[in-house]
Amino acid sequence: MRKTGHKRWFMLSLVTLGTILCYLTRNTISAAAPTLQSDLHITTQQYSYIIATFSACYTIAQPIAGYLLDTLGTKVGYTIFGLMWGVFCIGASFATGWKGLAMFRGLGGFAESAMIPAGLKSVTEWFPDTERSVAVGYFNVGSSIGAVIAPPLVAWAIYIRDWRLAFIMVGVFSVLWAAGWYFTYNRPSKTKSLSREEYLYITDGQPEKPKVEKVRIGRLLKQRKFWGIALPRFLAEPAWGTFNAWIPLFMVHTYGFNLKDIAMFAWIPMLFADFGCIIGGYLPGMFQKMFGVNIVVSRKLVVTMGAALMILPGMVGLFGSPMVAIALLCVGGFAHQSLSGALITLSSDMFDSNEVATANGFTGMAAWTASTMFALVVGALADTVGFSPLFAVLSVFDVIGAIVLWVLLKSPEEPKLVTQEEN
Repeated sequence: MRKTGHKRWFMLSLVTLGTILCYLTRNTISAAAPTLQSDLHITTQQYSYIIATFSACYTIAQPIAGYLLDTLGTKVGYTIFGLMWGVFCIGASFATGWKGLAMFRGLGGFAESAMIPAGLKSVTEWFPDTERSVAVGYFNVGSSIGAVIAPPLVAWAIYIRDWRLAFIMVGVFSVLWAAGWYFTYNRPSKTKSLSREEYLYITDGQPEKPKVEKVRIGRLLKQRKFWGIALPRFLAEPAWGTFNAWIPLFMVHTYGFNLKDIAMFAWIPMLFADFGCIIGGYLPGMFQKMFGVNIVVSRKLVVTMGAALMILPGMVGLFGSPMVAIALLCVGGFAHQSLSGALITLSSDMFDSNEVATANGFTGMAAWTASTMFALVVGALADTVGFSPLFAVLSVFDVIGAIVLWVLLKSPEEPKLVTQEEN
């Protein structure tokens, strides 16, 4: 096995830490939701407005964030967005009602929209094609780790003081991370401590693609490959939005959980989502060896597997045991993060490095448009029809998304690899 350095994995650890803090910011409000409903007299529908405001701002900002990252570069661009989401998280601690929370979470949604495009862009810069899906899996695991940490952190903050302390702590951590990112991250060509051997390993394994001087958004949106990724993400994202924003309230309303129960159990599905991120990153390579398919088809197979597994959480309403519900949600967390990582990585397979963040921003916009709409649906119907039918609908969405992926996204011709001799 070829020996190389480990600088690329260090850079990936910075990306992963940013993802953890971003999702910790995002999940702090869901973990605190039952307490917020009591302390600030927030109804279920008003809570859905808070979530929808976040999702709507995140949706609108996705292409903006992607374009700015492609324009400013990963180093400067991600620093700016990281500082903003930390400050807005701290601001949420001063809210006195649902409108104040909605405003700060909306601003936070704008800032947090850079997370996935920045992570994908950094992976595109630092990893050869053969390691890219694994790298995406590892940085995407931060989303689930943040969700795992949030319930016990919020419960601890409420126990020693109140829910506001949790927002302040997470915001401060995020600001410190953004400063560290700026002083640490660089592209491989600008990293003095990167060995020549590792640099050649990274660049030799990256396909030679036509250089794009300037991102042409109109041209981007007309391409079949864009819609082949955007529509499946549109159909898949409501599930992740529901898992992140609604599991604590679902367990409170359906099974009578209290704050202690939430701290003990609400994080478990997110732990399995971590496994989905990591294992899902290795699955494309396994499928390539097992079935002799190319990298794009192997990612399609991961999405298909995840969509099939998502049928199980769709049946949560058939069981009265909270432990069975937790188990089914664990399957859902694993399944969604497996398929989500494959969908996100497809952007790096199909688009040039100079436009990958913009492309991912627009596919993310499609995804979060659906998440915004579904949050409003949950808020309007959860108190009347309950949560169970809504989980069933999410399963159907994922299956349809997998079908759309196979129909619309075609594998490109095998790219020409830049060899060491050509360098």
